[in-house]
Amino acid sequence: MANILTAIKSIVEFTDLSIQNITDGSNRMNNMGEGLEDYIKSAFSDTLNETNKAKKIEKISKTFSYTGNKNNPPDMMLRGGDAIEVKKKESSSSSLQLNSSHPKSKLLATNTRINKTCAECENWNIKDLIYAVGYVKSKQLKSLWMVYGDCYAANDETYQKVEDKIKTSISNLGDLDINESTNELSGVRNIDPLNITYLRVRGMWIVENPAKVFDYVFEYDKSAKFQLVCLMSKNKYDSFLQNDRELLHQVNGLDIKDVKIRNPNNSADLLNAKLITYKVV
Repeated sequence: MANILTAIKSIVEFTDLSIQNITDGSNRMNNMGEGLEDYIKSAFSDTLNETNKAKKIEKISKTFSYTGNKNNPPDMMLRGGDAIEVKKKESSSSSLQLNSSHPKSKLLATNTRINKTCAECENWNIKDLIYAVGYVKSKQLKSLWMVYGDCYAANDETYQKVEDKIKTSISNLGDLDINESTNELSGVRNIDPLNITYLRVRGMWIVENPAKVFDYVFEYDKSAKFQLVCLMSKNKYDSFLQNDRELLHQVNGLDIKDVKIRNPNNSADLLNAKLITYKVV
């Protein structure tokens, strides 16, 4: 079954880092953000080297239960496996804009911001979430971080508490016609004399780039042609099939080591994790 370990193997064995050369079906991906998404999709479905478009589409369909849309998280979900959120950056260390969706340690089927198709595409309640952060420069993939949400983000209630406080404060503004049924922070109706204007109050969640967050376990090499960095809990790594782990250890140039990372819910606590890195100089 496709997973992050098989995807890493595919990425290392695929030498072309030109994002514009990745296609989805018959459509050329001119938008680099969409191109990065399709690169990730191809890596997990082992179609980076597939030139037959029909075979590629079929393998992607077998690999994913959901391949996302522009307005709702996540960007894709593996059948019976993890969810993936892709973020394309034009700087190796710039922050990630998550828009109205706060950082997530896990993806819940009850999340109001995922759409009905995603919630019903397979029988699931909770999925581990991978943040795939790609740095693209001059149409070349320079670095790719793949970090699991439970290594990166605090528990859901940490962020929900902040949103709830903001919503409560806005709803207590008694002289405004507040829309409390929205999935956004709030909304204000009937603002002008004709009652034709509506104000959307939206959040803009921003989180530090994993290259900054985890600079104490991995030092970014600005001179490298390409760097792949994957971080997950040791328990997650041990949950994969032994055969997949053994095959990964056989990949030339790949470094797999044990590290300790700060607990996103308690910075005084350290968690056992696996750091997987690959570099093209």
